[in-house]
Formats: sequence, C-alpha cells, structure tokens
Amino acid sequence: MKTYLVTGGAGFIGSNFVIYMLKRYKDIKIINLDKLTYAGNLENLKEVENYPNYVFIQGDITDREVVSKSFKDYSVDYVVNFAAESHVDRSIREPEVFAKTNVLGTVNLLNCAKEAWLDGEQWKPGVKFLHVSTDEVYGSLGETGYFTEETPLDPHSPYSASKAGSDLMVKAYGDTYKMPINITRCSNNYGPYQFPEKLIPLLINNCLNHRDLPVYGDGLNIRDWLYVEDHCKAIDMVINKGLCGEVYNVGGHNERTNIQIVKTVINYIHENVDKSVTEDLIKFVEDRKGHDRRYGIDPSKIKNELGWYPETRFEAGIVKTIQWYLDNKEWLEGVTSGEYRNYYEKMYK
Repeated sequence: MKTYLVTGGAGFIGSNFVIYMLKRYKDIKIINLDKLTYAGNLENLKEVENYPNYVFIQGDITDREVVSKSFKDYSVDYVVNFAAESHVDRSIREPEVFAKTNVLGTVNLLNCAKEAWLDGEQWKPGVKFLHVSTDEVYGSLGETGYFTEETPLDPHSPYSASKAGSDLMVKAYGDTYKMPINITRCSNNYGPYQFPEKLIPLLINNCLNHRDLPVYGDGLNIRDWLYVEDHCKAIDMVINKGLCGEVYNVGGHNERTNIQIVKTVINYIHENVDKSVTEDLIKFVEDRKGHDRRYGIDPSKIKNELGWYPETRFEAGIVKTIQWYLDNKEWLEGVTSGEYRNYYEKMYK
C-alpha cells in the first residue's frame, strides 16, 4: 500500500484530490496535513473522513517537527504539495506571509522528505515529491501564444513570485540531490469547494445575495479555466507516470475574459434561479496592481507523454459548478459566515 502525504488537503484543489484518490483507489493511504487557515475546511472532506485509509493531521508545513513526524509515523512514499497561500490580493497586502509558507514551507517539506528517503547516496525506491504550482509563475502573455514548460519564469505579484521561488527550490533538490521530483503548473481551477474569495464562487455568492459584482479594470483580462477534477486526474498521472525531474503544464484550453465569466454566471442564475439578477450588478473597480493581462497554457507535453486531456468542456463545467453551489447553500453560508470553523472543534478536539 502506497502512502501519500497530501499537504493543504483541506483546501479547494487539495480536498478534491483527496476525495478523487480515495474513491479511485482502495489500496492507498492518504495522510492529509493542513494548517486549516481561513481557506481550509474539513467539511469538504466529510464523505471520506471515516475511511480507514485516511488520516487528518492539523499542522503547518513550516513546522519541522510536525512534518518530520508525519514521515516517520506513516512511512510516506509520495508527497503531493498543495499547501500554499494562494490569493493574489492578499499577497499584495502581506507578501511576507506568502514567502514564509510558499518558499520556506516547501523547503521544510523537501528537507524532511530528503531525511526520510535518502540513505547515503541511495533514494528509497518508488518515492516522489510532486509540487503543485501555477501558470502565474510565467508572467503575462500577449494576444497570441501559450505558456510551455520552456517559458522563462517572470512572476509579477508577491504570490506568483513566492510560487516561482518554491518551484525553483524543488527543481534545485532534483538537480543537486537527485531527489525524484515533478512540478505541475496549472491554469485557473474551478469547481466544488472553492473558497468564495475566488472569482467564480464570489460571483455566485454575490448574485444570490444581490451584491455588486466587482470586476477589475476593463474586465478583459484573460484566464484559461480548468475543471478541478481534470486537474486531479493530471496530478494522479504525473505521480504514477511522469518522468522524474520533469515539469508538466496542465491547462484546459478554455480561455475566457473575466467579463465573459461574470456574464455567464449572471445569465445562468437569471434564467434558472432569480430573474432579478442582471448585469446591473456589475461594478468595474480599479485594476489590481501587477495584474497580468492573459494566461494560456499549452498542455501538449502532458497529453503526448502521459495521455492526459481535459475531459470537461467549460460550457458543461461551469453549469456543474454553479449548480453545486446552489445545491450546497449551507456550505456556502457556513464558509462566508465563518461557521465552518466550528466543525473542526466539534470533530477533532
């Protein structure tokens, strides 16, 4: 039985990955290490929390003692590192928090993995450190072209700079110590359990509550959108089939302007939920500092080498996503009110 140490596994992508893996494989064990900051929510994991091959640990990836103990107690084979401060706006206000968690926390994980897996000059067979990163480390694109794995890193926000720093530390451990590593860089994820500071759940929540829908600048910034389950499948493939040392870009070829996303959400809720929700709710606000104009990923490498492709078209994925939030209003209300924090107190303390 292979044991996965999943860091940040109570967050949006991490919790979707944990659920995906536990439902797909019966012969694995997942150790979920999460600090439970504002975006970590154990209610995301209710359906798997009683699985015999699942363990939750509250802990910070910057804490050497907690991470090292996790390796020793559970004989970890794979690390899947989702743990990160990830909201660009917050990074502009508190860059030092992002540097600590995203860079120093990743180095701590790498050191603990090296301590557990390296015996002299020999690495334990079958181990791997997979670091989950973002297309934002590449900077901004013009009107044409795509990010490839060879695109130079050119981050523009404290968040993306901290992720680029962590990427380079992971690469360095692969180059210097021959640690078996992979890095994945994905486009914007969307789907269930996303904290409503991010664009799509923020729009849904504001529409339901008849609040303004803030849109940065002219609304024409472009992002490539990837349904979260497709991302989970890609990570699973890279762990099991990816060539050690390689970077894999994971993108959906679903480019949309921000204003297109806003209008899509409005139109669905107007037609299916509340006729009073209209484009009158849109409010253009001052553009974000260092706001990249366009992201677009070329996923040819992971398609050609590993056979991955995004199965969910945006037109279907956005409907599934909106409907999930409509069907889970209690979850949304609990997150926005802070009540979700009581779940940990009740279940784990």
